[in-house]
Amino acid sequence: MDLKVLQRHASSLGAQLGLVTRTRHVREDAEALGIPVFESAGEAQRVAWPSPGRRRLPWHAPVKNLRGKREQASVKEEAWRSNPFTRLSAFTIGVVSVFALVSLFIPSAQVTLSHVTKLQSIALPVVASESVESVFVTGSIPAREKRIVLDGMQTVNVTGEGVIPQSKARGVVLFRNLTQEAVTIPSGTIVEAARDALVRFVTLENGVVDAGVGKTIELPVEAMEGGLAGNLPAETLIVIDGRLGLSLSVTNLEPTAGGRELSSVQASDADRARAKDLLTSFLDDEARLTYLNELNSGDILFENTISVSQTLLEEYDPPAGAASSRLTLTMQVEYSARYASASDLTELASLALNASLPLGFSPASEAVTVEPVTTPALDDSGSARWQIRAEREIVRFIDAASVTYLIRGTSLQTAQTRLDDAFPLDRSPEIKLSPSWWQWIPLLPFRIEVVTE
Repeated sequence: MDLKVLQRHASSLGAQLGLVTRTRHVREDAEALGIPVFESAGEAQRVAWPSPGRRRLPWHAPVKNLRGKREQASVKEEAWRSNPFTRLSAFTIGVVSVFALVSLFIPSAQVTLSHVTKLQSIALPVVASESVESVFVTGSIPAREKRIVLDGMQTVNVTGEGVIPQSKARGVVLFRNLTQEAVTIPSGTIVEAARDALVRFVTLENGVVDAGVGKTIELPVEAMEGGLAGNLPAETLIVIDGRLGLSLSVTNLEPTAGGRELSSVQASDADRARAKDLLTSFLDDEARLTYLNELNSGDILFENTISVSQTLLEEYDPPAGAASSRLTLTMQVEYSARYASASDLTELASLALNASLPLGFSPASEAVTVEPVTTPALDDSGSARWQIRAEREIVRFIDAASVTYLIRGTSLQTAQTRLDDAFPLDRSPEIKLSPSWWQWIPLLPFRIEVVTE
């Protein structure tokens, strides 16, 4: 059957159908229909195709009395069709149908409804902790940390008194050999007083003690620090610093002398402490103001957590021991403090407000107002606890499909009455019809547009 259909279609196009196939039953069916069959496409292109045979139609004798048969075959119109009343009724029905279609698809309506808005408010406790990493609807939020670095300088008048070394004491010490070998004493060898290890002298020359126990040599020494502390009595410098103390002994046969000092005004420990207290107090206040200025709007600073994390620089000018009537302290301090982020508080407020949203209402916008009710206080664990109040505007949800189903096909007045009774609105609904002279709500839902504001 398929081959026969293909053969007829080819014939209608003025073409001849041939098949390239090796399938036996297809070849048999094609040969039975007179369709040429080839082994390959090349063969079909090389071999001449047989001419299709023409089918002869059977001969029929001409039919006589065709006019009479045409009259017998024609159908006469029924009498009721030619009745004027019938024709007028059909025309009227057609016109009414056209107007009905126009009334369905041409009119449109726009219904504007004003939402009922109200203020949703909720008070909830908040706990900010460093161990919390995300916001929970139970009221837990992360305690964020912020670090700042402040520089400061403080100058105070010096009230202490001190002395300024004017010269260093000098003297001569005697080194005695304790071994059978010669011992070399380099310049700069340190000898100390047994009673005060802070008083130290250094040799000014190189020397060699001859081999043999009891051999001696005298070398000049000078105090390492200036002032009266270097004026020592005889036989005071008896300690040798370093490994030479195992091979030699030392003593000063004569007192050391020449150390002088001058009284002057110097910064005392009390002056330095006073300067540090003043500068620290100033920096603490500056840190608080800096935190308040640098935090984002809505962030809540836990002021009790402001503390010095590390002191990067603490330098006094002049240094200890130098004469001056004024003392200047320069400091660079790193502060750390914890705070509650406004974004975390807003997220918490949104979660709490959504959990208590009245049925049938939805948020008017994403805007949420968060205000602290109490001041944050730290508990024993270091967490900050306080209360906030969250507020936002919500609107009653109005389903556009319900509005359309309620008013379609009704009059303008009936539609307004039904909307007023069915939905709580801030003001009466506004319905605009097009064309303006049309007074009925369209029956088709897609011709009704519901706008809420």
